[in-house]
Order: sequence, then C-alpha cells, then structure tokens
Amino acid sequence: MSSIADTRCWIVGGGPAGIMLGYLLARSGVSVVILEKHADFLRDFRGDTVHPSTLQILNEVGLLKKFDRLPQRKVDHLSVSIRGRLQQVIDFRGLKPFAYLSLVPQWDFLDLLANEGQRYPHFDLRMRHEAIGLIEKEGCVAGVRVRSPEGEVSVLADLIVACDGRHSTLREAADMPRRDYGAPMDVLWFRVPRKHSDPEDTFAIVDSGHMMVLLNRTDYWQAAYVVPKGSDETLRAQPVEPLRNSVAKLAPFLKNSVRALATWDEVKTLVVRVDRLERWYRPGLLLIGDAAHAMSPIGGVGINLAIQDAVAATNALASNLRNGNPIQETLLCEVQQRRLLPTKIIQALQVQAQNRLISNALERSGDSPEFPAIFRWLLRFRPVRNIPARLIGYGIRCEHVRTNECLPKT
Repeated sequence: MSSIADTRCWIVGGGPAGIMLGYLLARSGVSVVILEKHADFLRDFRGDTVHPSTLQILNEVGLLKKFDRLPQRKVDHLSVSIRGRLQQVIDFRGLKPFAYLSLVPQWDFLDLLANEGQRYPHFDLRMRHEAIGLIEKEGCVAGVRVRSPEGEVSVLADLIVACDGRHSTLREAADMPRRDYGAPMDVLWFRVPRKHSDPEDTFAIVDSGHMMVLLNRTDYWQAAYVVPKGSDETLRAQPVEPLRNSVAKLAPFLKNSVRALATWDEVKTLVVRVDRLERWYRPGLLLIGDAAHAMSPIGGVGINLAIQDAVAATNALASNLRNGNPIQETLLCEVQQRRLLPTKIIQALQVQAQNRLISNALERSGDSPEFPAIFRWLLRFRPVRNIPARLIGYGIRCEHVRTNECLPKT
C-alpha cells in the first residue's frame, strides 16, 4: 500500500463540518487535506437550513455577500397547521443581527466554501477519496487508510478529524462508545411542485395520526412526511398511491401536485437517530458534527451545530497546528467541553419533542389534536415566538471565529 505525503491535519468527510473546518484552518495558515468519498456534493434531501448562527460566521469571515448571491429563500417565521388552523410558533423577526434563516441547497453552500478554500495554498480537497480505517501506533491514532481512484493509500498525520456523519466509518473503527437516545419516527423526503396559489409559509401540518413539514422552496415544496420508526419497509411494499392520498388529505392544495410523485424511487428515507459519543476524541483523533452527535431533524439544527463544532475546533487547534506544536489530548478535550453543553441541551429538547409531541401526534389515528388555548394566546405575542427562534437560530454558547486570516505571501 503506497503512502501519501504527510500533512499535519486530515479531515474525513466533506459535509458542512468538514468543509467549514478545512476552510477555517486553511484561512488560519494550517495545511489541511479534506477527504470526500463522493465525486461531487450533489446529493438531494440533505439539510438545507442555514441558521442565523451560521450566517454570523459567514459574516465574520467575509463570505456573507457571496452567500447572499446563492439561490435561496429567506424565512422569517415558521408555523404549524392543526385542524386547518395555521398558527405561527417560531418568529425570527426582531432578532439581531440576523432575523431569518435561509433555505439553500446544501451543494451550493458546500461549493461556496470549497471554492473559497481554494484561495489558500494550505487547502486541499480530494474528492473520491474514502476513509476505510485507522492507522494506530502504541495506542494512538497515527493516520488513516484511504481508498482512492489510484488504489488504497495510507496517510500519516498528527491529527485526524472525523466529520463523516452519523454513519461514521472512523467512529466505528475507533470503537467509540455512544449513548443512544432513540427516536419514535423516521422521515420520508420528497419534492412536490408548488403553484403560485399555494401558501407562502414554511410550516408543519398535524392531523389524524399524520404529520408533515412543508419547506417552501419557491417553485417546489420539499416535504418531510413523518412515519413511525421502522415502518419504511412496510410502506414501500405498497404502491405509492396511499402516500399520495395521505399527503393530499393533510394538504388539500397539493391534491393535483402530488400526482407528480410517481414511484417510491422519488422518496428518500431519513432514519432518525439521536445519539452522542461519551468521548469525542482519542490521542490523534477528534470527532465533530454528526460523527460525534447525531441530531434529530427537529428544528433543522444539525448543520448549524456541526458548523459551530468546526469553529470551536479551529479556535482551539489552529495555533498549535500552524506552529508545529504537539496536539495534546487537553486541546481535543477542550473542543468537546466547549460544545458538549449546547449539544446536550438541544438533544434533550429534541427528545422531549419527539416523545411528547411527535409520538402523541402519530398515535392519534382517528383523533385530530387540538392546539391548547393558552398556547394560542401566548403565541399572539412576538417576544414569546422569539424564544424558540433564538434557541433554534443562535443556539447555546454561540461560537465566533477567533483566528486571523493568514494570506499567502506575494
């Protein structure tokens, strides 16, 4: 097995956490290589919500204007429809510095970061390079084994950062214990054409044992249809027509549009899981993003927590990586300690929402839920609706870029 030239830091996974970490480290003067197993970023039904906390990071590094030029839809409030009554529940209006979230195709977002990373000589993104295992020496992670178009290669590095998602190969290879908090549901993702006469809101619909979220993407709806955990195989054994009928019943304005959903091939399944590693690091290895803590899709916060992890990791590690200093376990521990409380709080809220709200909604097969009158009254006031918006949009312990840009010498 041949060997690639050594680099101090190798990042495994070209999702939001990996690309943002690579960009920020390269911007700080650190030589970094990112390994992405796919040939491009064009995979549908990935998380597309960019929250205010991420907009703030983009502003701090001078990328916000370029981000604003990407195709996107800005959303300043989110609603829930129960028994045909639309109720605003989350309101970003009035929050500072950003009073909205953006719905942006993830591939466009990742392309932006990757293209900007190429401005720095320290940034090396290698597509079609898949990490398949770890190299260990004397109890420490010393590198990673990679399957590339040229064959298998071995990479030696001072630090490997695993950003390879909720099904992380490196997490399994390192045998990292995790706590699984469970989930009562999975999600079916699909697209439905949107007419000009359709509602403008981005909203959830709950009725008679069914639940669906509709993301307004201007010319189409990105639909997230919630189903009981493990029911995907049974559903797919039937024709797709019952799904179409259920969607039309939940959202009658989609009665004709949903006919465009012709086969199950157009429906992707997200197997929902909520888990968290007990320890996010080993000597020579750090895990962040979904590799360290898989999030429920509730609130669409997964991308933004992953990016916050990347910022915290850059702040903690960039100086030592750039100056050739050892990467001690205390630095890796610092990243986990910085990001653990926000992760715990958001996961706890997601688990409560899953168990108390979503489970209850899915179990009401013939009975529509009712929005409690006290909640309807409280939600009349924007400051009340701002509370969940701030929690979702900015999170707990919001990170800021604390490293300086290190421009190449001319």
